[in-house]
Amino acid sequence: MTCEPFIQDIERRLAGQPRRAALFRACFTNTLATTIRRMPDGTTFVITGDIPAMWLRDSAAQVRPYLVLAARDADISDMIAGVVRRQMRYITIDPYANAFNEEPNGRRWDAADETEMNDWLWERKYEVDSLCYPLQLAYLLWRATGRTDHFDATFCTAAAHILETWRREQHHALSPYRFVRRNGPPGDTLSHEGYGAPVAMTGMTWSGFRPSDDACVYGYLVPANMFAAVTLGYLAEVAGQVLGDTALRDEARALAAEIRAGVERFGTVQHPDYGRIYAYETDGLGNYTLMDDANVPSLLSLPYLGWCAPDDPLYLATRRFVLSPANPFFYRGTAAEGVGSPHTPPRYIWHIALAVQGLTATDPAERERMLALMERTDGGAGMMHEGFDADDPAKFTRPWFSWANMMYCELVLASLGLYVPGSPLVS
Repeated sequence: MTCEPFIQDIERRLAGQPRRAALFRACFTNTLATTIRRMPDGTTFVITGDIPAMWLRDSAAQVRPYLVLAARDADISDMIAGVVRRQMRYITIDPYANAFNEEPNGRRWDAADETEMNDWLWERKYEVDSLCYPLQLAYLLWRATGRTDHFDATFCTAAAHILETWRREQHHALSPYRFVRRNGPPGDTLSHEGYGAPVAMTGMTWSGFRPSDDACVYGYLVPANMFAAVTLGYLAEVAGQVLGDTALRDEARALAAEIRAGVERFGTVQHPDYGRIYAYETDGLGNYTLMDDANVPSLLSLPYLGWCAPDDPLYLATRRFVLSPANPFFYRGTAAEGVGSPHTPPRYIWHIALAVQGLTATDPAERERMLALMERTDGGAGMMHEGFDADDPAKFTRPWFSWANMMYCELVLASLGLYVPGSPLVS
């Protein structure tokens, strides 16, 4: 499986920008060469990079830029379809798990986790976005290629599990899910005071953890619910146009409408400086977390997710908040400014967030600034990272982090007008 002709075409388009061309080549080929494993059963196993497990979220984001090639390269298309098949199989094993093993070998992040584990599970932190990303990837593969063979019986079973889980977690008090990690930091468990607070019924669906794998303070993670509503729309479209399943179509539409109504009623707050903005989290009881995190889904990423247009007034007000010191995880240093995460040290900016800022910018000059900033802050490694010190990019976390590499590639492709087929950001 090679992308060499495509990469050479990108290099020709980037004539006069050798640094960008070299970084694109390195990042685009590294994911394909080091993280993707084609399995004998026709599925594809994808490690995150420096962790030997497959995250449902990360694996979808890692292969998303290859969709640009899928319509003309059958091998790439098959690889992505294999990712979807494996993701859907994992969801049928346990829709509450976020990361899985290549085989049922019992390996796990922490052997002492108190939750319902089995040998397939690497980690069982329940995150709404873990169920969104596979639906998005399956839909985008269809839109990019027209193929429908990945919408098989396993897909239908997984879709039913997703709907059942999101419905159950609208009433979290009735949920059997629990997660306790005794030997980690407070944000690694739902048992620590200040995390996993009680929630009221809102129409939104509860999440135990954020896409950073950190525990939610208030269980209704607003950007994750927005992503869920969008991907339920995708599922409804697939159910109606491909599967001919009107019951599934109608159930997906109904749940999406309930979640959207919950976001609209409970997901915004009046900020004294920025006006009406989206909250990051809420409990439906009047409490809110006002922040944004570098991990996607984020408030910064809403147009990228398909929730709204990049020039939507409510989004723009929220964006101004996110990209300001009012966001406790926005950092400004001598080398860079951008969004970080409580998941990494203070004043560490994430390359993923810089890519999202570029992808959602309405001004091409801002997109170019983000590309240039990412290229200046690789720490001399020729790759993107998780987080880097705002004052010293030579200090960074995770030198092998495929999701960040592919977000850089996606931003390069967008700058050249080569958007992921079916993406809501296609102009």
